[in-house]
Amino acid sequence: MSPVIIVLMQFVILAYALVAGVFLAFSDFIMRSLALTGGVAGIEAMQVINREVFRWVFMALFLGMAAVSVLIAGYAWAALSGPPGTLIGLAALVYLIGCFGVTVAFNVPMNEALAGMEPSTEATRDYWLQTYVPRWTFWNSVRTAAAALSAALLMFGLLWMTLFPSQPA
Repeated sequence: MSPVIIVLMQFVILAYALVAGVFLAFSDFIMRSLALTGGVAGIEAMQVINREVFRWVFMALFLGMAAVSVLIAGYAWAALSGPPGTLIGLAALVYLIGCFGVTVAFNVPMNEALAGMEPSTEATRDYWLQTYVPRWTFWNSVRTAAAALSAALLMFGLLWMTLFPSQPA
């Protein structure tokens, strides 16, 4: 593996970890704090967050890592072998499925449903507290774990190549 690819993959490790950190903040305290507002304020805040996330660096990082993960998976499949190739390929697949796929399949549909609701109604507050917060947080925690695991797998794959350079990669 060329030094340029190794350096680029180190940046990918950092990017995966940054994505995991943002998701961790939501699962750890942001969603709980929004839920503790009693309903309307938390709903309105989450609606604003869901609109604003498309305009910031995080979305470019999140979507960019999905595209980069496709490239990494292809590279691992085509150019690497043995445990390092497996670890690096798994890192990419875990991000694609556990982070990007979960977002598309679970978190985004819940965000879209919440966006169409009037925050001041009792039905919306019930949905917010009984459905949205627990389910969204659960799936967000899955995304957190997937992004963190992707960083770890990629790091271990690169370390394996560094520690055992005589083995084919």
